[in-house]
Amino acid sequence: MKNKKITIEEAVSMVKDGMTLMIGGFMANGSPNRILKALSQKNVKDLTVICNDTGFPDKGIGWLINQKQIKKIIASHIGTNPVTIQQFNDKELEIEFCPQGSLAERIRAGGAGLGGILTPTGIGTKAEEGKEKLNVDGKTYLLEKPLKADLALVGASICDKAGNLIYKGTTQNFNFVMATASEIVIAEAEELVETGDISPERVHTPSIFVDYIVS
Repeated sequence: MKNKKITIEEAVSMVKDGMTLMIGGFMANGSPNRILKALSQKNVKDLTVICNDTGFPDKGIGWLINQKQIKKIIASHIGTNPVTIQQFNDKELEIEFCPQGSLAERIRAGGAGLGGILTPTGIGTKAEEGKEKLNVDGKTYLLEKPLKADLALVGASICDKAGNLIYKGTTQNFNFVMATASEIVIAEAEELVETGDISPERVHTPSIFVDYIVS
């Protein structure tokens, strides 16, 4: 069995300029915060980040925002981070807003190899601008295209040495779908256990999706 355990430094070294990243978490809850902190201290730039939100200035994705390492964010909201708002207003940061449910489904579609999702959410609002509309049985839907990434950084509560992941409580959030929709997946685990210590029915993300583990 492949040894998937790597150091934080090795994880950070895989992130290159211009990459598209998926970063799990909801207001930094369930985010791989140690990796993000280390990444903010490296000279990596021009990132496109797919996430639910940009956390806070002092945690999570907020560390990358502070260092102006991100050129584009695809997220459902940015309201918890005033630094993100300022960079957006100053046109230093491009933001593509996507309703939270649609965002999760677009990521799921990317992982499942689908061509997109049809949703009524956003019809009649700015969210429909520039998007294709389809009529199904007399009802209009927006075509939301799938999202994929070069690399996903997810935060796990428990991970075994094979890479099977458990997310406790609300830390599951976006981590599960992101792990299916990225070329490389790095999981930061709060607790690392032996392979076989996690019963199959408790696994949220199977090891086949996880390439590397930081613990």
